[in-house]
Amino acid sequence: MEASGTSNMKFAMNGCILIGTLDGANVEIRAEVGEENFFLFGAKAHEIAGLRKERAEGKFVPDPRFEEVKKFIKSGVFGSSNYNELLGSLEGNEGFGRADYFLVGKDFPSYIECQEKVDETYKDQKVWTRMSIMNTAGSYNFSSDRTIHEYAREIWNIKPVELP
Repeated sequence: MEASGTSNMKFAMNGCILIGTLDGANVEIRAEVGEENFFLFGAKAHEIAGLRKERAEGKFVPDPRFEEVKKFIKSGVFGSSNYNELLGSLEGNEGFGRADYFLVGKDFPSYIECQEKVDETYKDQKVWTRMSIMNTAGSYNFSSDRTIHEYAREIWNIKPVELP
């Protein structure tokens, strides 16, 4: 259930503009690079329990576009593999790993809308470039230099040695 936060930190350090939900390392990344330099979609933490309850009670109504994507996958367009486990994790209303535990279906419309913002923003290369630079500049807290310095000072109690 790891959200690959370290990868997102590396993306930001290299000037990538993230599109993501507000969980895991994305919370820290967005705070550091600035919310105006991060494309946010999806449910918020305080909504998750209620949305999972709604799903378990069978009250979730999927977006027609989400159903279309699932149908497309089932068509075999990606090969003859058995996609039942993948699709099963997005369908049904009971059991761990079922009932769309990660709320992919719920976040899907928000993702589509956010992706449209990404596409529109990319057309303005001046804005896109500024956002990219701000991601790199704002990612200092995720550098190994800062981490090692902090560990040396706060955990290992090592003082820097001044060289002549």
